[in-house]
Amino acid sequence: MEQTENIKSIPSDRLQFFPVMMFAIVMGFTGLSIVLTKTSAVLYFPSIIATVFSFISLVLFLVILFFYTKKFISYKEEVNKEFVHPIRVNFFAAISISMLLLSILFRHSIIELSQIFFVLGACLHFFLTFYTFKFWINNNLEIQHSNPAWFIPIVGNIIVPIAGKGFISDSVLYFFFSIGIFFLIVLFAIILNRIIFHKQFAPKFMPTLFILIAPPAIGFIAYIKLTASLDFFAHILYSLALFFTILVFVMYKNYINIKFFISWWAFTFPMAAITLATLLMYELTHESFYGFLSYFFLIITSVIIFLVAKETILHMFKKEICIME
Repeated sequence: MEQTENIKSIPSDRLQFFPVMMFAIVMGFTGLSIVLTKTSAVLYFPSIIATVFSFISLVLFLVILFFYTKKFISYKEEVNKEFVHPIRVNFFAAISISMLLLSILFRHSIIELSQIFFVLGACLHFFLTFYTFKFWINNNLEIQHSNPAWFIPIVGNIIVPIAGKGFISDSVLYFFFSIGIFFLIVLFAIILNRIIFHKQFAPKFMPTLFILIAPPAIGFIAYIKLTASLDFFAHILYSLALFFTILVFVMYKNYINIKFFISWWAFTFPMAAITLATLLMYELTHESFYGFLSYFFLIITSVIIFLVAKETILHMFKKEICIME
């Protein structure tokens, strides 16, 4: 709640620099809230914790949406600049993904709110998928423009089946799932080419490497949701998510000295995704190994989100967020 109060304190002359990447905060908190909800069911944690975080996630979304809408009304040129920026354009899908995550979060508590968030989120993400892909085709992008944030608008389609199961025909959900899974492979090839054969990411984009975890982790959850089958392909998706999780932790030295940027929130949702996937794996297999991993990832995810939230609040007080870059 303290973070919400600080967001509200942004002066109007800094509103024009309020970045669309702020919606990554909602993704992080909502992801943790979904994890806590699942933890209360699988590991019997107190449900009140999940309820509190669910409320915080909803408030954060509404507050950030309010300020970004206000920015759109007052500074349309700044929003247009972000909408045609080769990197920032990808973060607009964080808005629709936030809606889809909120739909998942309130699925078993406020069904009407969940349905509203699903319809709005799925429609907006459908539009942003085709807009972003058209943007990539029609603009002369450089290999330096590619980064893991490219997964957000296209591969983010995998989230739709998780939120929409039971709300809409499975045929529609398979449409979204197919787009996400296909471009998961294509974009992985592009991003790995960028990482291995070209210059390293600028320090502010290093946290986006964590995004590599999310597509296979969310893909695993969506596949289980659609097929109810823990088969060979499901194991492949989960194992890939686990591989990339281990990889980013092996590369810990790449992150420890990075100056704070709002991009630090890229650490959060992917960790929530692998935690949720591991909880689901434990629920399906009842193997103690996945139970241990669930606890371990829950602790790591909670600590990361706490630290990133703390740094965000501190830099808000220092007025180092929502400034010209």
